[in-house]
Amino acid sequence: MPAPAEIVQLVELFQRNYDQYCAPSFSETAVRHQFIDPFFAALGWDVNNTQGFAEQYKEVVHEDKVLVGDATKAPDYSFRIGKERKFFVEAKKPSVNIKHDIEPAYQLRRYAWSAKLPLSILTDFEEFSVYDCRMRPDKSDKAATGRILLLNFTDYVARWDEIAGIFSKAAVWQGALDRFAVAKAGKRGTAEVDDEFLAEIERWRELLARNLVLRNPHLRGHDVNWAVQQTIDRIVFLRICEARNLETYEQLRALLNGGHTYARLWELFRRADLRYNSGLFHFSEERGRAEAPDTLTPGLEIDDRVLKDIIEHLYYPQSPYEFSVLPADILGQVYERFLGKVIRLTPGRQAKVEEKPEVRKAGGVYYTPTYIVEYIVRQTVGPLLEGRPCPWAVARVAPTRRGYCLWIGIVPAGRANTCWTGTSPITSKSLSVG
Repeated sequence: MPAPAEIVQLVELFQRNYDQYCAPSFSETAVRHQFIDPFFAALGWDVNNTQGFAEQYKEVVHEDKVLVGDATKAPDYSFRIGKERKFFVEAKKPSVNIKHDIEPAYQLRRYAWSAKLPLSILTDFEEFSVYDCRMRPDKSDKAATGRILLLNFTDYVARWDEIAGIFSKAAVWQGALDRFAVAKAGKRGTAEVDDEFLAEIERWRELLARNLVLRNPHLRGHDVNWAVQQTIDRIVFLRICEARNLETYEQLRALLNGGHTYARLWELFRRADLRYNSGLFHFSEERGRAEAPDTLTPGLEIDDRVLKDIIEHLYYPQSPYEFSVLPADILGQVYERFLGKVIRLTPGRQAKVEEKPEVRKAGGVYYTPTYIVEYIVRQTVGPLLEGRPCPWAVARVAPTRRGYCLWIGIVPAGRANTCWTGTSPITSKSLSVG
């Protein structure tokens, strides 16, 4: 397949004005608009959603970038088939040295690894770099780590067949991208994001358990388990809310400065209690609310060093996780496996993390696949929605000492401001999880 005329013209234009485009004053926005958008349009992608698809079905999602120091919180482009992400594209201005600069490569690989995408692209149009993103990224990695293809803009016309044969919309639909990813898969250093994140929060559990037992001698075994689980859940919840612009970005990271870390962290939890109608943050009696408030964790003592260790590993550059793109499925799998272990206090009050007896007997913890969850929701909530004009579905998750209880309520049109009283505003289903 010869390169289309628009690609030939783009290459010639870039060549004629090379010095101007490679100057620091030529912005990333400009290169995206003038070169990168047309490049992927030539590959058959509806870059500007000219078909008028709904947000959830757009072929190309342009992420709003929020600068935080030298890093950003979201990739520039997400290319999708239906609702499924296939690859990210991270754009840089041509004055950035994509071939040798460590930062852009690490940034892209964090996004794709967190989203479990095997391949993604880094480009400033001058260069087109494809990365295998299945290896856990490290801030000390060289720019070439994981790179499996590097093209200069002068290669585009001659190698258009190769580019289009993998990354065009038609090729992706036909499975070429997936086959290319399988062919390029390497075993050395590969690590799944769910396995790595599970190992991280299990480390936090041990840190918190030992410190809580040391600083709070009155705690019993089930109280230690409850306090550790709630503290980790709350911190991770707020961190994900930050990444998705629901909370002030880096409010947790600000706790790294100064002392009295737990007191300041608990203030964030208290504010979250006022904002989120969830059992995760529930510290005072509320009329009509069945579950008892948490009176245990507000009075605990936790050393600053323990909390700062956890918080520091939630942020760039210490963290390889990009929470803005971390799929909900990954979090579900991690937490299901995380809940398969329990903290036991020895007679000498040492905290030991052990697999639950029922988990040992069953041979492990198994995450419920998404398609089964969707089927259950269709069968339970679906009938409640039938015949209701524009209903609102509201969910409430209440943590218990054994797991979680999920209440799903259906609010008819015109009553969107209905509040929870008792168990449900109108109609409800209760699902026990744990």
